[in-house]
Amino acid sequence: MSAHRYQGNRSRSAVRAKALGRVVGIVVGLGLAAQAYAAPVELLNVSYDPTRELWRDLNRRFVATYEAETGQHVTIRQSHGGSGTQARAVIDGLEADVVTLALFGDTDAIRKTGLINLGWAARLPNRSVPYTSTVVFVVRRGNPR
Repeated sequence: MSAHRYQGNRSRSAVRAKALGRVVGIVVGLGLAAQAYAAPVELLNVSYDPTRELWRDLNRRFVATYEAETGQHVTIRQSHGGSGTQARAVIDGLEADVVTLALFGDTDAIRKTGLINLGWAARLPNRSVPYTSTVVFVVRRGNPR
């Protein structure tokens, strides 16, 4: 009877070891999955020169909000230059995640290459223009023009 009891204990130990092995495997698997999900994300925002400070501030706010809501860290790199130069860089292979250019024609040139969907301008209000600027000319008093 003691041999049978020993055998039973050994079986229970083997079952416990297998169960523990499965639990450890599941925990490790979940940990790896969580690590893959929480892997840092890096985005490239390609824009034109005068918006450098605007995007720096907006990107900083977006990163903080996104991380608070999802727990996932995002880094946003910025590339700035002339609007046409930036459009050409994207057309030539610069892998932008976000493109915000000064001129409709520059963005539409990217669309013509198939990198942006047809109808992009109709996707958001104001023909997808997030902001506008006013040009003001200041002249000296008495200037007739």
